[in-house]
Amino acid sequence: MDLQPTKLSVTEEQKLEIEWSDGSIRQYGFDELRESCPCASCLERRQKPESTSLLPILSAEEISPLRIEQMNPVGNYAYNIRFSDGHDTGIYQLTLLLQLGRVVA
Repeated sequence: MDLQPTKLSVTEEQKLEIEWSDGSIRQYGFDELRESCPCASCLERRQKPESTSLLPILSAEEISPLRIEQMNPVGNYAYNIRFSDGHDTGIYQLTLLLQLGRVVA
């Protein structure tokens, strides 16, 4: 049986909580999800070493505490997450979500 999310919520500690069809519950930090984004741009950025020739620039969105603004299903196999920093191109497959986070129940 393939596990499916049965409930999504945000905890008081500002973590995404997903209840799965087997009764398990996993929590995810927003930063963890953002840093694990599977989109091509993020994968490329993680594979290339940071350039030291230019000073980085941070936008106001990047300075603010990261939040999940929206989470939409993609078929029956993934979610697209829009973050408060404006990033919204990652498609988080359920198999990836089951690898991330920590089990709380």
